Amino acid sequence: MINVTRSYLPEIEAYSAYLKILWNNRWLTNNGIFVRELEEKLKEYLHAQELLFLGNGTIALQIAIKALDITGEVITTPFSYVATTTCVLWENCTPVYADINKIDYNIDPEKIEALITSKTSAILATHVYGNPCDVEAIQSIAEKYKLKVIYDGAHAFGTKYKGKQLLTYGDLSTCSFHATKIFHTIEGGAIITNDKLLAEKLFLYRSFGHIGDEYLSIGINGKNSEFHAAMGLALLPMMPEFIKRRKEISVLYDSHLLQFPLTRPLSLPHTEYNYAYYPVSFETEEQLLKTKSHLEQNKINTRRYFYPSLNNLPYFKGEACPVSEAASLRMLALPIYYELTDEEIMMICDKIKESFA
Repeated sequence: MINVTRSYLPEIEAYSAYLKILWNNRWLTNNGIFVRELEEKLKEYLHAQELLFLGNGTIALQIAIKALDITGEVITTPFSYVATTTCVLWENCTPVYADINKIDYNIDPEKIEALITSKTSAILATHVYGNPCDVEAIQSIAEKYKLKVIYDGAHAFGTKYKGKQLLTYGDLSTCSFHATKIFHTIEGGAIITNDKLLAEKLFLYRSFGHIGDEYLSIGINGKNSEFHAAMGLALLPMMPEFIKRRKEISVLYDSHLLQFPLTRPLSLPHTEYNYAYYPVSFETEEQLLKTKSHLEQNKINTRRYFYPSLNNLPYFKGEACPVSEAASLRMLALPIYYELTDEEIMMICDKIKESFA
């Protein structure tokens, strides 16, 4: 089976070197030495002023909403993973969906302003597939109406926009380090900010709101372990190689697939993309399902990413978003991961070709 993604593991000797230290010092969690080392190296990699390593990307979003004192309505995207919406609902806020554009499938800034009301407190946008949102337009709207901006950057690790790491935009950005991501810590996530005082608040929120016997604020358990941090430390040096190989895979796909009636998301100018995913849009859902089925019959796994459009969730119905709804029916993510071979890519392309026959 060729999966849509495959988690990369470092050489076992490299990871074992960290494990030997853990076995000796028995400091397994609670802001240990590897967690702190990973945070420093991630800040260096991202050129970020403040960064906290967390248990996952969803808890990062929930803490972000809480730390910014967001209430009422949050304008967000219907074209994202479900966590983007459920974290808003979980924090007792109301998602208000602004439709996406047809170019990069990110939230359309032109649709945001008309949705702002006296109840609106924030914009929560997703950098879909790792492509940058129009961060300048969103920031301009936020400043005009005094709104907070959170970016769900689950896909955006390693992407740059105008020479700046994408995860450093907004009041807060979050990232997922789930095992399926381009950079992973098995399970994990991060929250990034340029505000030192806000980072101190986030530090408390991550760990029950106390330091030792000093109880200073509310908080939850958003921590992560030394074992997870060790995986990140072992993998982070390989990021340039990961992105390089994914770019090669994307170029090879492009050369064979774009002869078919398929389209691809386009990045904004001045983007250095991380090639986190390889999504293609079909002309019809019927052809998508036909191709997906044919690939499955040949032991090739794909994913309808994202499906459904979040404004059509069974437990929360939002306003109509026709662009997102259409995109969700026609978008398919193809396999892409570091160890995927050129021969496997050619087989995938051949099977897609057969599905159009």
